[in-house]
Amino acid sequence: MAAVLEPVRHPTATEPVAASQTSVEQVFLAATVLGGALPADAERHLRAAGLNYADDAVAERHLAAAAGLAPDHAAVLIGRYRYFFYKGRWAQALAVAGECLAWAARHLGLPADWQETRRDAADFDDYHAVLARFYLFTLKGYAYLHLRLGQLGEGQAAARKLLELDPNDRLGGQVLLDVLLRLEQGDDDD
Repeated sequence: MAAVLEPVRHPTATEPVAASQTSVEQVFLAATVLGGALPADAERHLRAAGLNYADDAVAERHLAAAAGLAPDHAAVLIGRYRYFFYKGRWAQALAVAGECLAWAARHLGLPADWQETRRDAADFDDYHAVLARFYLFTLKGYAYLHLRLGQLGEGQAAARKLLELDPNDRLGGQVLLDVLLRLEQGDDDD
């Protein structure tokens, strides 16, 4: 479980670029936006949180320290989200998902309210558009967590927005929406 909280690792400039990546700039952007420029002390705290995953008090102390050092860094937000998610602490994971959505919206120049985001507001079709993809994945997590918390209306609205932004359904929003619709209809036998 320790690896759960480690910052996202991206290839360095000296590593070969995978065939699916179209440019060195995209690799650099991903590393810079999601994993780069993380203060060394914050990274140490994230790693320590992962190593102490089973001890809530210690892990959470390290997560709080990382957040104190780099509160607006994607790696810290992702680490906190994953910790609460994998602990099954849905309400806390949802709160961090909201922070992640706000972070991505700010960096993409999107409206603060995800419901106001339009399909043409970002390059949601480009799989290599790291921030746009992060926004979509976060929105999917946001919808899923509402499902887990029994907040089906908000979950359905978020899943529908995900499908609006990702009409080719590359992220699997339709499956999530189908589950939400079945739950709303009282069909939770599956």
